[in-house]
Amino acid sequence: MFSGSYRGFEATIEPPGIGIIRFNQPERLNGTTQQTKRDLVEVLTQAQMRDEIRVVVFTGSGRAFSAGDDISGRPVPEGGEAAVPDIPRGHENPIGTYEGLRVLSQTLNQAVRKLDKLTIAAVNGFAIQTGLSLALSCDFRIASTEARMGSGTLRFGLLPDEGGQFLLVQLMGVAKTMDFLMRNRIVSGEEAFELGLVHEVVDPDQLMPRTLELARELADGPQVAMRLLKTTIYNAAEMTFAHALDDIAAKTAISDHHPDVREGIAAFREKRKPTFNAWLEG
Repeated sequence: MFSGSYRGFEATIEPPGIGIIRFNQPERLNGTTQQTKRDLVEVLTQAQMRDEIRVVVFTGSGRAFSAGDDISGRPVPEGGEAAVPDIPRGHENPIGTYEGLRVLSQTLNQAVRKLDKLTIAAVNGFAIQTGLSLALSCDFRIASTEARMGSGTLRFGLLPDEGGQFLLVQLMGVAKTMDFLMRNRIVSGEEAFELGLVHEVVDPDQLMPRTLELARELADGPQVAMRLLKTTIYNAAEMTFAHALDDIAAKTAISDHHPDVREGIAAFREKRKPTFNAWLEG
């Protein structure tokens, strides 16, 4: 199970192994619910364990990537398969809020970051609060010129409680994060690029073509080595040098003996472009 229509989004697969997750509630600016988050975690678990999926792309429909949690009070929209059963929402008391964040909301961004397959956020419009932290959890971000990105939690007296402050500090540093969050900044795609929050900015009609071009490039690379490398890069951001060396040595013990290495060396000697991932094609 990966492809399908779920609560708040739909998932499809395009060659060569590009999983596309598209939020499909444009009338709600793709606001997320507990059900959406739980279904997303399950679909990402499926993506992790299915070799045919090499890269995962997130994007939105309408004017938003995702404008954050849906706090409108409206009923959860009907339609879409429930990937997992409902559980109590939490947040009714202090310990419920703690557990709700730790088990429900924060788990989504952890699932995106822990996925060892590369992820791309194609930010088509508003990426606010939950939508911002989800985009920042991805490995690559391409923004439309119509994108608007920010936290905005202080407008409600709330905190960026799904890890946004951590992700912003990693990308921008403490000083710029302080300015960004304390002043409730909502920035354009171009400003997000200048701040280091996105890798590229393109015209709206070029967002998905460029995203899929990058996704295909990544999907054609040596998947085992790339999955191991993604993990060790994130580990290195939080490890000492000695621990990072040991971490990549352990992963090299896997990659050095993979058929992709033999293909890479043969292609170099034969002066041709390597054709990786024969193990997937088989």
